[in-house]
Amino acid sequence: MKKNILITGAAGNLGQATVEKFLKEGHRVIAAVSPGRKLDRMNGDIVTVETDLTQEKTVEEVVKKIVAAYQSIDAALLLVGGYDSGDIFQTDGASLRKMYSLNFETAYNVARPVFMQMMRQPLGGSIIFVGARPALNVEDGKNSLAYALSKSLVFKLADYLNAEGASKNVTSTVIVPSIVDTPANRSAMPKANFTSWVTPDTIADMMAFVISENAGSLRETVLKVYGNA
Repeated sequence: MKKNILITGAAGNLGQATVEKFLKEGHRVIAAVSPGRKLDRMNGDIVTVETDLTQEKTVEEVVKKIVAAYQSIDAALLLVGGYDSGDIFQTDGASLRKMYSLNFETAYNVARPVFMQMMRQPLGGSIIFVGARPALNVEDGKNSLAYALSKSLVFKLADYLNAEGASKNVTSTVIVPSIVDTPANRSAMPKANFTSWVTPDTIADMMAFVISENAGSLRETVLKVYGNA
């Protein structure tokens, strides 16, 4: 069944792989990008919207326009985020606010109006967040404290939305990659074993499964996509 899929961070490496995956499966993709960002040309039913996800009211208006145009948002894949290193000695308030805004606030600003729309839909809907292993493992997280703390809020948000949405078939899933094989990560870690990392295509495949009818019985899902990293 063709679905309306909202994908944020659509111009990034993971975003473009995910957009391509859902277009190939025959869905309509509403690709949200930052102002000025462009997507590679892709074939299929795709609409691009530019918006600053840190601006709550702006995001609410974008969601309203999407619903007015297409009547429903069947799934929302919230892929915007960023990484910063630093332990407790290096992490000041500015570092925390930067990671909070990029990793949690952008997710919350989209998830809230999308969730409220899905609660009104007869068939509910699916929200997918991107978590992070450092938010689950303190040994990993202690050296990227602001990042880990901001991502830990994503897990809690998914828990709260699942508790609220259970009666209306609105589910929230957290996909947790290890290290994603992107040009930026290869550049930052040139001596690493890239073959042990997970590819954007692999993560896109997992997301496609989560919103498929085959995954209809999944609830409160945290899906660790670690590869061998």
